[in-house]
Amino acid sequence: MATVNPYLIFNGNCEEAFLFYKSVFGGEFPYMGRFGEMPSDNPNAPKPSEEEANRIMHVSLPISSETVLMGSDSTSQSGDVVIGTNISISINTESTGEADRLFDGLSASGTVIMPMTKTFWGAYFGMFTDKFGIGWMINFDEKPQ
Repeated sequence: MATVNPYLIFNGNCEEAFLFYKSVFGGEFPYMGRFGEMPSDNPNAPKPSEEEANRIMHVSLPISSETVLMGSDSTSQSGDVVIGTNISISINTESTGEADRLFDGLSASGTVIMPMTKTFWGAYFGMFTDKFGIGWMINFDEKPQ
């Protein structure tokens, strides 16, 4: 069964926000990666500017046994986010088949931002906005952490 988690996008203050959330919820970050740590050989990912290299590419903070709060910063490529529309629904699936089925079904008549693809972080991942304007991220971790 797929799990659903909130994914928050920030305009450069993701680390500050997640340090705050950590102070409230407790726990540890299983992962906090920066745009500057992305492999430079990925032709689909332009090299970040010096200012953007330190921004958060992805962070996760488990807040219960079922829920993980996740987030990242925007970049010049993605553009600034509008507060109030800076949340997506992230679904972690149990297989690539389930990921494809959910991606194809939910993205119908929507706008695909990133088709389902294998990523440098070891996941099968895609992003889209559905026909109702809701942002979604579909993820299958080939090697769960």
